[in-house]
Amino acid sequence: MALKKNYNLLLIFHVSVLLSVLPFSLSQTAAEAPSPAADSCNGIFLSYAHSSGTKLKPTDPTHQPYRFESVLTVLNNGDEELKSWRVFVGFKNYEFLVSASNAVLADGTSLPANVGNGTVFAGYPMSDLKTAIETAGDLSQLQVQVKLVGTQFGVAAPDVPLPENIQLANDGFVCPKASLQGKNEMQVCCTKDPEFKTNITVDEEFLPRQSGDLTIMYDVTRTYDSDYWAQVTVSNHNPLGRLDNWKLSFDWMRDEFIYTMKGAYPYVVDSSDCIFGKQGTYYRDLDFGNVLNCQRRPTIIDLPPTKANDTTLGLIPNCCQNGTILPSTMDPSKSSSVFQMQVFKMPPDLNRSELSPPQNWKINGTLNPDYKCGPPVRVSPSQFPDPSGLPSNTTAVASWQVVCNITRPKGASPKCCVSFSAYYNDSVVPCRTCACGCPSSTGRTCSTNAPAILLPPEALLLPFENRTVMTKAWADLKHLRVPNPMPCGDNCGVSINWHLYTDYSRGWSVRITIFNWDETAFPDWFAAVQMDKATPGFQKMYSFNGTALELNSVNNTIFMQGLPGLDYLVAETDGANPQKDPRVPGKQQTVISFAKKDTPGINVAAGDGFPSKVFFNGEECALPSAFPTNKSNREGSATALSIFLAVLVFILVQQ
Repeated sequence: MALKKNYNLLLIFHVSVLLSVLPFSLSQTAAEAPSPAADSCNGIFLSYAHSSGTKLKPTDPTHQPYRFESVLTVLNNGDEELKSWRVFVGFKNYEFLVSASNAVLADGTSLPANVGNGTVFAGYPMSDLKTAIETAGDLSQLQVQVKLVGTQFGVAAPDVPLPENIQLANDGFVCPKASLQGKNEMQVCCTKDPEFKTNITVDEEFLPRQSGDLTIMYDVTRTYDSDYWAQVTVSNHNPLGRLDNWKLSFDWMRDEFIYTMKGAYPYVVDSSDCIFGKQGTYYRDLDFGNVLNCQRRPTIIDLPPTKANDTTLGLIPNCCQNGTILPSTMDPSKSSSVFQMQVFKMPPDLNRSELSPPQNWKINGTLNPDYKCGPPVRVSPSQFPDPSGLPSNTTAVASWQVVCNITRPKGASPKCCVSFSAYYNDSVVPCRTCACGCPSSTGRTCSTNAPAILLPPEALLLPFENRTVMTKAWADLKHLRVPNPMPCGDNCGVSINWHLYTDYSRGWSVRITIFNWDETAFPDWFAAVQMDKATPGFQKMYSFNGTALELNSVNNTIFMQGLPGLDYLVAETDGANPQKDPRVPGKQQTVISFAKKDTPGINVAAGDGFPSKVFFNGEECALPSAFPTNKSNREGSATALSIFLAVLVFILVQQ
């Protein structure tokens, strides 16, 4: 009897222990409860909480690094689903972010990354936050927590490295200044802006497609349990944007790999990461000799036109253009590029409905603008013409859109430059010193700060390194000061000379010359100039095809491209005798005529005859800091003054 009693007591003890442990273990997998302050928010509640930090090596009293760990919380307390959430965090302590769970950087930058000037986070893999109404308050569907780990500089304990501010970056919301909750946390409640107008209805399943300088569509066209086929379409929408020899890169987030492709190809064909990784362990029977790429961040390049009809690599409409994407104003048939790829997935995504696009997209080209791309946003499935030729459309399984816009990174240099000259001045105002950047260390061979020296016109035909003797002789002839050391060159692959050719009562003309100092030729080149007052008077180009464009409802842009047979700007070549003759640039030239009747009051020589912006192949070029001086005007004024003084003296003498 005593034995049975002891057994019952022991059983009760074990059950009580189990019950005491069970809630704790369950709480580890459940979403963390929101802050009590969230209860008073009927919008989108944001919080940033600093968890911990430790001092790092090396020791540097002026710029000491510290590890930081923080949690960013986004909670939807509103009555509408928050699609594709984005949150701005105003980092201010030179932060270097190493990892972020449940989010990616919205500008497409891969981690680790410098975020010291603030950054925008976008949700991944859960980009949409549902409401408490439609989920019965299920926190796992209406809240996301982003755990951040990185390095900050200069903020030691007991001080806390909180950001300057946090706010929702989605359109249609207003956020007050975030408030501090103790020393370690800041919070803000963002509410809908009553003045914001939108054409999106609440019950729409997907966000509408957005506009941008360039868009990338990621369309899943066929899907199976372990793999799927995706079609990628890159489309140019900017009338002055383009790409040459484009390279496209992105990050696989769930251990995917590329098995085969059509219409494009990996820059590096390599399956070693799969063979020695978890992919090789899972797909034991797969021949990885046929796998194209297993890199986490592959780079994709376009194929040459010779592969367009290849049965293995080609036969994709709008593929195989050698990496060239032109503006639609120039050639609509070349304004997009398309390729397809077969993507293999890994557990636990082995279900045909488990589809996840790659993140952190980036695209660039040769002597082209820089593009910054946002995260993929789920949109309504794309439709394609039926491949059989029937008058019907085929719908994609799922579609995502990536929007990219032209940007100039802080500190980035242009890739082309402009020189000015005019009929009334025999000197050329050259491209600026280091217009396209200079080496970090030039020694004492040249000065990166000295202004460029005026040139004789014939010097424009010579490479910069061959101009020294001619430049010094011209400076001596014109009594110009020559700095010591001489100014560095412009270091631009392309330079453009804008020469004011004539100016008469009813019109005026310009001669424009494009020089290619690079080793790469430019097929299908184009240029554009923006002129604030002169564009309405544009009449004709004689060796180029020129058109006046209206951009952003302003008629101030002239677009130009080579005529058929003259649309290929050759690369720099050796001179007739390479041992003694300088290299010769590729060159294209035309005269442009303008009328004055449509531009009353225009003063051509005073600056109205020179462009305010110049573009080559979409890249904005560096302009000189001054116009050519009009000596004839000054000499005419001096002559008139001399005559006036002589007459005045004569009158006084006669009296």
